[in-house]
Amino acid sequence: MRVLIGGVCGFVGSVIAETLLERREGLSIYGIDNLQRPGSEINRARLRSFGVQFIHGDIRVASDMENLPAADWVIDAAANPSVLAGVDGQASSRQLFEHNLASLVNVLEYCRRHRAGFVLLSTSRVYSIPALRALPLKAVGQAFQLDASGTLPAGVSCKGIGTGFSTSAPISLYGSTKLAAEAVALEYGEAFGFPVWIDRCGVLAGAGQFGRADQGIFAYWVNAHLRRRPLRYIGFDGQGKQVRDAFHPRDLAALIDAQIATERPGGRRLYPAGGASDNAMSLAQMTAWCDARFSPHAPEADLRERQYDIPWIVMDSGDAERDFGWRVETPVEQILEEIARHAEQNPDWLEKTGA
Repeated sequence: MRVLIGGVCGFVGSVIAETLLERREGLSIYGIDNLQRPGSEINRARLRSFGVQFIHGDIRVASDMENLPAADWVIDAAANPSVLAGVDGQASSRQLFEHNLASLVNVLEYCRRHRAGFVLLSTSRVYSIPALRALPLKAVGQAFQLDASGTLPAGVSCKGIGTGFSTSAPISLYGSTKLAAEAVALEYGEAFGFPVWIDRCGVLAGAGQFGRADQGIFAYWVNAHLRRRPLRYIGFDGQGKQVRDAFHPRDLAALIDAQIATERPGGRRLYPAGGASDNAMSLAQMTAWCDARFSPHAPEADLRERQYDIPWIVMDSGDAERDFGWRVETPVEQILEEIARHAEQNPDWLEKTGA
């Protein structure tokens, strides 16, 4: 089997490549990356040692896709992954749509030409911000928890958010590009007869991630805490009780491996994928973990309310467990310890990766 990975030198793309090669005999992986993200060059040499064939190119450029070798499957791990993209002054809204949506057509046209299957890595941020903010929550210790004592909205349970939850606007410019990408990918698959899988990912995290405050929060928080960089609890009374679930790209790769091995011609094609409630943690809980692992370092309270901030989002991966026998194997504490060891071994990691 031959697999092409877009964004192969990113944290997620590189870990997926490594993990798939460990899991499958006879697998050949090609990877394309424009090396624009600070830190991506670090992964280039590592991937070469695994036997990944690297191609320097940009999936936004149709001509860069034309001469790529044929593959059986394409995994799209290339995107601008920040929920603040297009509004934070770091990249324009036009650049966001070029990264996350316009480039998708080039990739799907490649799949059409080569009859290749397609895996799109989507995001939990396709869900409605007002609906997420309206969830019944209660503060328990240092974290918000879902209050299931009453009737919950459609698409949410104690395990987390599922596909049936609202995707009504506003969901952020970033979320809208990913939601649109999901629809376009599914339509291409139906129109031209190639399989499409979509994984709506929670917060991917692990050692070597190019963590920033607006994405890759687990890696950023641990590295910044260790370096005594200023940290802030923004919004929600400045107490850091907002919660996200974490899961490792190794676990995501296991799901993708199961999906590309499945010959199912129809049925469900879209799956929430994340750590679920068992692998969720608030910023305050993460700070307590870092205090114990390193030494105390207190974040500042910042009472500002920002338009895209949400108090709680945890992904329910029950559909993937039922259909593929897949579940998250890496607990959040193990992820944090992995990040911590990497942070200690790489004291300039935040500078190298442009955080």
